[in-house]
Amino acid sequence: MTDLVTSTTEAAADGRAPAPTFAVISGQQVHQALAGREQQLVELVEATYRLHGAGQSVNPPSYFLNFPDRPRARIIALPASLGGSIHVDGLKWISSFPDNVNAGLPRASAVLVLNDPETGYPFACLESSVISASRTAASAALAADWLSRNRPRPRRVGFFGTGLIARYIHTFLARTGWTFDAIGVHDTSADAAQGFCGYLRQIGADEPVTVHDSPERLIRSSDLVIFATVAGRPHVTTPTWFDHHPLVLHVSLRDLAVEILLGSANFVDDVEHCLKADTSPHLVEQRTGNRDFLNGTLHDVMLGRAAPPRDRPVIFSPFGLGVLDLAVGKYVYDEVDRAGDLRLIDDFFHDLRRYG
Repeated sequence: MTDLVTSTTEAAADGRAPAPTFAVISGQQVHQALAGREQQLVELVEATYRLHGAGQSVNPPSYFLNFPDRPRARIIALPASLGGSIHVDGLKWISSFPDNVNAGLPRASAVLVLNDPETGYPFACLESSVISASRTAASAALAADWLSRNRPRPRRVGFFGTGLIARYIHTFLARTGWTFDAIGVHDTSADAAQGFCGYLRQIGADEPVTVHDSPERLIRSSDLVIFATVAGRPHVTTPTWFDHHPLVLHVSLRDLAVEILLGSANFVDDVEHCLKADTSPHLVEQRTGNRDFLNGTLHDVMLGRAAPPRDRPVIFSPFGLGVLDLAVGKYVYDEVDRAGDLRLIDDFFHDLRRYG
């Protein structure tokens, strides 16, 4: 980390420490720092999972702010601390307001605050919707790689839900070496499905693209199924749709019925985080009273402590860890700083004299 002190590089004459700085990093700056860095970000996310698995992080439960008068909306706080060479603390504050879509706005918005681990002072606030989407997509691409190493590599990918997250996941797969014979698309919104097809045309995707009119057709025709919806409860309930044993990236966490998970091999990013808030894995635990249905974490797979089978569907359900946001956010901060483009708020901290 670069020195987190004010533009006054010299300590005050009376011996006081230089004042901390505070930077605001816009969404445009975040995009510029991350664009074209998909491979580096997947490697960064893998390194972060390894730090987390080795106990070099603090990642308490996410906190949900729900509204009785707006039951579809929520804001989530993800505090975290990450050690190793990254060494940063912070908080992601991300809202999900599905009704925004009707007004032409994205469903989610977010900010990320980074704190100096030595002083506790916040030193940056970053627009975080792109950071959140990037870490989610990098995690999905990483899981697709590790969970297909002992199985036939998927050749047909299906996207169930075609919003921002689906686009990012496709981008990360395409730019980390994945190619497919066919791409399937399904969304409850015909406009969203067509918009995703337009994105594929715009980037010059060579694979034939099929818009499926039913979830069953999408799932049965895909070796890799990616759920990226806003579903609040399970809506895919037929286990036989998965008889061909696909790899499933259950990114949206609440799409699949209990019976489907019970007939599959199940991997998560973090057990305690994922089995909360009525996710599909949490519903399985509530139904069965145990966690025997879990095969392990992605970190277990990386270390060889668990392996995905060939004779069942394999489902990865990532809750999304705050330490991933910290790692990607710190990467962005360092890139913007290296370019000399930090926008410092000189008077953000008003009175730093301890005794007045």
